[in-house]
Amino acid sequence: MEDHDPIEMETPDVAEQSEHDGASMENGVMLVVNHSRIKPPFSVVLATLLYCAEFITASVMCSMYHKTEDTIWLGFTISFVLVPAVLIQMALTFFHRDLGRDRPLVLFLHLLLLGPVVRCLEALVVYYKAGKKEEPYVTISRKIGLKRGQDMPMEWEIGHSERKLAAHRNAFKRTALIQAFLGSTPQLTMQLYATIQEKYFLPTRVALMVITLISITYGALVCSVLAIQIRYDNYKVRLRPGAYVCMIVWRGLEIATRVTSLVLFSTALTHWVIPVGLVNLLFFFFLPWAEFWARKGTLPENVEKNFSKLGTTVVLCMFTLLYACINVFCWSAVQLDLSHRELIEKKQRWDRLAVYYAARFAENCLLIGLWYVHKSDFYEYVCAPMLVVQLVVCYGMAVLFMLLFYQYFHPCKRLFKHNVHDCLHCVCFKGRGRGRRPGEPRNSYSTNATMVLVPDELPPDITSRLDNRETDILDTMEAA
Repeated sequence: MEDHDPIEMETPDVAEQSEHDGASMENGVMLVVNHSRIKPPFSVVLATLLYCAEFITASVMCSMYHKTEDTIWLGFTISFVLVPAVLIQMALTFFHRDLGRDRPLVLFLHLLLLGPVVRCLEALVVYYKAGKKEEPYVTISRKIGLKRGQDMPMEWEIGHSERKLAAHRNAFKRTALIQAFLGSTPQLTMQLYATIQEKYFLPTRVALMVITLISITYGALVCSVLAIQIRYDNYKVRLRPGAYVCMIVWRGLEIATRVTSLVLFSTALTHWVIPVGLVNLLFFFFLPWAEFWARKGTLPENVEKNFSKLGTTVVLCMFTLLYACINVFCWSAVQLDLSHRELIEKKQRWDRLAVYYAARFAENCLLIGLWYVHKSDFYEYVCAPMLVVQLVVCYGMAVLFMLLFYQYFHPCKRLFKHNVHDCLHCVCFKGRGRGRRPGEPRNSYSTNATMVLVPDELPPDITSRLDNRETDILDTMEAA
């Protein structure tokens, strides 16, 4: 399966790509030979840079805390650096299956917490060596292209270099999530709390908070892109620059508002922030397991061939913990189905999206309100009412940009059965008249440059062309 880099922009048009790379039509399927045009591994480099920048800045911050004998801040800073770093080394080793291979130097570098660096260098070497000599393709990727309202089944020949780079990209997408939500998020929260408590800004601490905010935003962006790719894995997904801008603003405002609300609440009611965090974490951790038990499902058997039931359960618990940490601070964009072989529920759950943002908005308002009532004298020099209004407005703007993304910039919006405009129209005018009857055309606003009603199943002619989908490692890692 073709891999999509979260920071790469729109791929060339099919017709334009066929002129440069060569394409042929066979039984209505366009065969595109493009293994000579390999995209640079930008996401691998960016994830590595964020990992190194946060690790180095946090290390400098730890030395400063050690000199001032701030043992509490020192302990938390070290923990929020080492725990995700160790998990990233384990994840990279797991994804690349190095334990069963004779690579002692690579494993030693992982023990030194330099795994992302050596993997990034490997990806760059593969990229610069690619295309210098003709290499046979090792598999074929089949997708349905969405262009100008038409579905065009296409095939790509995937060479050795492309497959290796796809494996690196897939691994670094997962590590970016681990870094963002198991390390950067608690690190940002703790450093912001320390800044407010100490009542002054340290340049190194400000730099660390900026890096962690960038890391979290990038992790949330990767999470959104992965959710689209997994949910619409039969289609060639193109994200335009406007979609990335909309997602960055949406995710940045959502995360910044959430972190600020928690930190302000913790400064006023310090001991109550622990129950609030635990309730959020435990709810989202046990929610997939409760649904799994309610469905009376069985554990998937393809997580790893050599895993026992206990090993599979441990991996699923770690996966669920990451899912819970993401949802504590922002919308994960996916719902887990622990009984499914891909662990992801592919159905778009608009009801859960609405419930999540409504509940999170109410919770943030409650936390900010409690802070406003119990705030300390330190905030006398801050316009507290204006700060409250700004936080509420910022979260509202995050929701607005989220709605704009799903309405206008989602790459597969024409596959939706209902769009944002339909949902808002149904909610606002539910009691004023009967809804749209089946088969009745939508109004011009809803059908113009938005989503079109399509059947749940793919057309038979397209389905028959995709029956023999590849079972290569790329499919497994892309859907994992």
